[in-house]
Amino acid sequence: MRIWIDITAPAHVLVFRPLIRLLRDRGAEVEVTAREYAQTVELLDLHGIDAEVIGRHGGRSALGKLGTMATRLTALRRWAKGRRFDAALAHGSHHLTLAARSLGVPSGTTFDYEFATLQHQLGCRAAKRVLVPEAIPPERLRRYGVRPPKLARYPGLKEEYYLADFEPDPTVVDSLGVDRERIVTVIRTPPDVALYHRHENPLFPNLLDRLGSDEGVHAVVLPRTDEQRDWIRALALPSLLLPDRAIDAQSLIAFSDLVVSAGGTMNREAVALGVPVYTTFRGRLGGVDEALVREGRLHPLEDASALELVKRKDDRTRTRRDPTRFLDLLLPLQPYASV
Repeated sequence: MRIWIDITAPAHVLVFRPLIRLLRDRGAEVEVTAREYAQTVELLDLHGIDAEVIGRHGGRSALGKLGTMATRLTALRRWAKGRRFDAALAHGSHHLTLAARSLGVPSGTTFDYEFATLQHQLGCRAAKRVLVPEAIPPERLRRYGVRPPKLARYPGLKEEYYLADFEPDPTVVDSLGVDRERIVTVIRTPPDVALYHRHENPLFPNLLDRLGSDEGVHAVVLPRTDEQRDWIRALALPSLLLPDRAIDAQSLIAFSDLVVSAGGTMNREAVALGVPVYTTFRGRLGGVDEALVREGRLHPLEDASALELVKRKDDRTRTRRDPTRFLDLLLPLQPYASV
């Protein structure tokens, strides 16, 4: 088989790393495209995944997103045409499913947050297979045209599949100058480019103020953009550590005492690795996070002063799931009726 994979965000690199290996072990030829966005290309290099970089993120404006979507779709279609792919795979990349559909290539897409409405309206309708966690109620997906047999579901978290073979590297923590005697905290910034508008949401700036001024804490901040990195560095808070490049964040999480993240993937990686985690996400929680909150494995954080700063006991438990199962559910086996 010839398989096309499109990677459009940093988290997707980790999702597809074991799947690419499994496909190649089965004798498949795999080609990867990627979008220039945040640390995506750096992480591809870090994990030794060769990719053709096509297009970039459209920024915050709707007009910018629309423009880049049109140009990237055209570029992807031009690149893929004539390569005779048997299937195409993505994590929420509607660019891939739309381009693949136009070329008659069956595609499978996966995601674990169901309220990215426009993205799913486009991507799910074009896909042949849509794979989601069992925690997402199927009725929430019907408005995207997703029903069996297109719909496939898996137990647990996607992070439990792609971290199944993961063993943390302690040199990652040491290379950052982290003092392990302190309370080691990992902070992931919100997706919003600007972090400093306190009148809109003071939680994140207040969180940095609290942790960055505490001599008993070493907080490693993982920004999403150069603008975020520059603003955080300008704060000059003594207890904040700010890597200059993409790092093995999973090893950092594994050796930390707690994680505070506004995103979804890093929250769930912490859960999968048995590390206490707080979410500062302000939008509507999806089914996965709703379940984790109910189970007490994810803690919403409303106020920076409510963060419990304690050294973690080394009593974590991990759930490891077979990524082969994930891959088999994601692969679309049926071609389109007409090409």
